[in-house]
Amino acid sequence: MKKNLFLLLLMVMILTTGCLTSSELTGTPTAPPLDLPTLTPQPSAQSSLTVCLGQEPNSLYPFGELNSAARSVLAAIYDGPFDTIAYEYQPVILTKMPSFENGDAQIDRIQVRAGDTVLDAEGSLVTLEAETRVRPAECRSDDCVITYDGTSPLEMDQMLVTFHLRPDLTWSDGTPLTSDDSIFSFELHKEASINPYLLARTQVYEAADEQTLQWFGVPGFIDPTYFTNFWMPAPRHAWGVFPADELPSIDIAASTPPGWGPYMVEEWLPGDHIALVKNPHYFRTADGFPKMDRINFRFIPDPDMALSELIAGRCDLIDPTVNLENHVGLLQEMQSAEQARIFVTTGMSIEWLGLGIAPASYDDGYDIQKDRQDYFADTYTRQGIAYCLDRESVVKNTLFGLTSVPSSYVPVEHPVFDADSSAIPHDPEVGISLLEQAGWLDSDNDPATPRRAINVRGVAYNTPLQLNYYTTTSTQRRQVADILEQSLAECGIALNVEYFSANDLYASGPAGLLFGRQFDLAQYALGVEGVEPPCGWFSSSQIPSGVNAWSGTNVTGFRSEEYDSACREAGLSFRGEQAYLNAYRQTQIIFSEQLPAIPLYYRLRIAAARPGVCRFDLDPTANPLWNIESIGIGETCQN
Repeated sequence: MKKNLFLLLLMVMILTTGCLTSSELTGTPTAPPLDLPTLTPQPSAQSSLTVCLGQEPNSLYPFGELNSAARSVLAAIYDGPFDTIAYEYQPVILTKMPSFENGDAQIDRIQVRAGDTVLDAEGSLVTLEAETRVRPAECRSDDCVITYDGTSPLEMDQMLVTFHLRPDLTWSDGTPLTSDDSIFSFELHKEASINPYLLARTQVYEAADEQTLQWFGVPGFIDPTYFTNFWMPAPRHAWGVFPADELPSIDIAASTPPGWGPYMVEEWLPGDHIALVKNPHYFRTADGFPKMDRINFRFIPDPDMALSELIAGRCDLIDPTVNLENHVGLLQEMQSAEQARIFVTTGMSIEWLGLGIAPASYDDGYDIQKDRQDYFADTYTRQGIAYCLDRESVVKNTLFGLTSVPSSYVPVEHPVFDADSSAIPHDPEVGISLLEQAGWLDSDNDPATPRRAINVRGVAYNTPLQLNYYTTTSTQRRQVADILEQSLAECGIALNVEYFSANDLYASGPAGLLFGRQFDLAQYALGVEGVEPPCGWFSSSQIPSGVNAWSGTNVTGFRSEEYDSACREAGLSFRGEQAYLNAYRQTQIIFSEQLPAIPLYYRLRIAAARPGVCRFDLDPTANPLWNIESIGIGETCQN
């Protein structure tokens, strides 16, 4: 057995006998060791699965701002309303996903007049009046936009979507779950202003009967994800007596919420564990689900401790909320030794190298004498940097080859991925050629010194190509920065690498480095919940500024009317339509040519399990425990 695996096993023996602390083993100070939870002994006939989380849930109130651990636990309490598996949507508590093909979605032409609330051509909610630019009925592109004259008859599109609940749904306390519970959820969302974007674009949400609901959009609102405009039910019978603003702090909502999923909360011991037991009213009970009688969630933020507990049998499954990125090599050795199984997936989260194309100081006009030099105005410079970056080495040496270099913001497995696109390879010769075409020359013929601007657009003569590189202090990002710094140096690009705490790097603008758009190069991550390609990450409206309270994702300041138009058209189309595929393909083409930022690698989600755990797997777009009712261990794997 290899050395570090032996050391881990030795550490398990020491920790379980209580002889030494981890600091005594390593000689470095650490946080005090976690006390092992004392779980109530269960009868031997009961099956139990222990899931170790990297953090304690901040709440189990499903409509709050939840951390990742909370979402993992809630997957056991609520099943659905729908799952997103392999970039596709699947109904759970609905009898089917609404679609135009099955008749549960439709677009009606309705007449609108001055004073009505509509969506204008830019996607903003407005009161219709003269000079408003709108899309008349059946208009899905910028080419057919009109300017309303204030008096002429005008028809616009309105979406209508019908949702059908399963008839066999019951809350864990035995109360039937009906469409009124979804209406109650809608009311809670309105009162607390949760998901204000969709709320504002909803004209009507109503129950047609006990299992049927209907959603009407604001005229002009064409929503590609219309089939998700269903409000997750909330138990009116249990929560209806409380004001909406008090629910996040009331036990029956935040600690022991009723659900309809496979399990329900038995106990939450703060700082230690959450114990769940079978929900006797689960709608899949007759099919033999859930497989386990109990689920115990333990809170173990230290990945070394979590792995030790896995080997000792006190963790059956380590959730991705435990940060295992720096333990991949060890996990692979443990898997070879049949001590554990490792699960790895990527998804919609990407690590980026942002290029400071338009710092905030340029917003009132670029002054070459006062502002930071406009290093990235020429696309040849941006492309040259991309060719000089050895991202393949990052993937191989830092991420064990378990991920890949993206070509754009769309994952390779996604249905809208442009098959004709490919990631820019590491090719210093091409990179140097592009830099020279942009005007960056090796004027002293010394490869150890940075290139200088001889005839670079927007850059003062003789300015060295020396850039500030900002990122956080994590071990992985330090390793990545070292590799990228060395590869850029081969092309005559010098870096001044600085590391910041996450709070400092991600501080809000205008003072923050990232959201205040005050950087040359910055390494950061962007992720999204859901499966729709986030072309809006790089749209002009997402540039952080005073207009949007410095909250946009387009931190590089990239602007392209062509890109914005293609992204808008994608948002006005539906899955399966050729226009949908064409628009997203166009955004990827523009992205690859203009490089608003350089994608480094798809971020990993990692989980680990004891060899006896069955039917667990990670999906790139699903909650890690999306199928927890199926997960078993030992004898439960036989049925």
